Amino acid sequence: MLELPPDPRALDGLGRNHSFETALADLVDNSIDAAATKVAIRIVLRSGRPTWLCVVDNGRGMTPYEIDGAMTLGGRREYRSDDLGRFGLGLKAASFSQARSLTVLSKASGWEAVGRRWQLDRSMDGFHCDYVPAEFAEREITGAWGLPSEDASGTVVRWDEVSAFPMTEDSVRVDEFLTRTVSTACSHLGLVFHRHLESRRVAITVEIQDVDNPGGGTRVEVTPVNPFGYTRSGKAEYPKSLVATSGSSRIVFRCHIWPGRANTPQFKLPAGPIDSQGLYFYRRDRLLHIGGWDGIHAPDRRLQLARVEVDIDDDIAGLFKMNPEKSRILVGPEFGSLSEAARAGDGTSFTDYLTVAEEVFRASRKRSNSRKPMIPPGKGFPPKVRDSIEDEIPAIPGAKPIDIRWKRFNGENFFEVDREGRTLWLNGAYRAALSGGRRGGLNDLPMIKTLLYLVVENVFQGEWLGVRDRDNIELWQELLTVAAKSELASAKE
Repeated sequence: MLELPPDPRALDGLGRNHSFETALADLVDNSIDAAATKVAIRIVLRSGRPTWLCVVDNGRGMTPYEIDGAMTLGGRREYRSDDLGRFGLGLKAASFSQARSLTVLSKASGWEAVGRRWQLDRSMDGFHCDYVPAEFAEREITGAWGLPSEDASGTVVRWDEVSAFPMTEDSVRVDEFLTRTVSTACSHLGLVFHRHLESRRVAITVEIQDVDNPGGGTRVEVTPVNPFGYTRSGKAEYPKSLVATSGSSRIVFRCHIWPGRANTPQFKLPAGPIDSQGLYFYRRDRLLHIGGWDGIHAPDRRLQLARVEVDIDDDIAGLFKMNPEKSRILVGPEFGSLSEAARAGDGTSFTDYLTVAEEVFRASRKRSNSRKPMIPPGKGFPPKVRDSIEDEIPAIPGAKPIDIRWKRFNGENFFEVDREGRTLWLNGAYRAALSGGRRGGLNDLPMIKTLLYLVVENVFQGEWLGVRDRDNIELWQELLTVAAKSELASAKE
């Protein structure tokens, strides 16, 4: 038999499909598997910029034998029935997708603290993992993490040379990065672990620590974001469970209908309500897959109130395949026929459920019919903004949409109304100042464009501009031009 060991450079390709937040979630999985009740994610600043990141827990910790297995590429431990881990790649793939150096320090009850370190740049010519002195591991594990443990056990995972961290000491850019990163991480972790957080099995915090200013850090507690967390159902008899069988396995589709016109973070979610319709797969109370119908139905704006919980486990693994990043479930060929055969106790099928969900959506939009119709928005708006406007405001039948576009003007005016071309032109001289210097595409500055659309839409109606319309345009032009010039002056300071 020919033995073909993997090329050490394979380490450099691990976790390519991970985002920053999915990589963090993979590390939290390990903490939960270690029976941790507290998990702290800490970004550490030095000399004004993010330098390293730690994920710390108060779980059971690892013995020397266990930490060697955890740091082995593809190392497979004995998984318990309620463990979230499965592939033996999570720690390494998640870490090397974000960092060039991975350090793991751990202490199990009754054992000496242990530590190991992978450094990618030293591992290209072989699988070399460094020992970390026990004294250093002990100091780090028992440091000021604020994570109580009855037997002083726990684990610290540290990333150095993090690729996502900005290589600048510019305080504005660093603050923008930290604000965005903490918000995105908290939102993602709150969503995928919402069952664990709601049941108080675990508490997760995301922290910023400045080593040059010990009292200047921040700490944010991750709150659950339950995609089924409505206060009342959109339809009285829902949620309703549709059941299908595959051999000896039983699959339950828990079908929900959100109330119409919901506007909570649990409904909107980061992807928006339209892209969040569909199936939500859970494995051992961990959310793996967010939205999409996987062949049951095509995505439809009118089905945005429909969401379905599906709990899967390894006993039906033949029907489902989880990607290593634990961010998506791929369904097998039998899934479509199973969903078609699924029925509730009263005979309700998936087709019946989707029909009811669409009816609830339509009924919730009826009140918009009392609003005055408007010319619909056209180019220059993000699709989700256009969809929201169309949901809320009835369109004038047959009306050509209004575009909002940028171009360079000869003068200082902020906008021009082109009624014939059905376009509101904006002066490109102010674009960079209004966008904060960010490079935007056709659909940039959605907030400003939406406000302008709501203000000027009526001047595109009718055969001519009346005296009142011309007076309004003159007023808007004067005020908005002064405001835009002020933004431009501030940007140059």
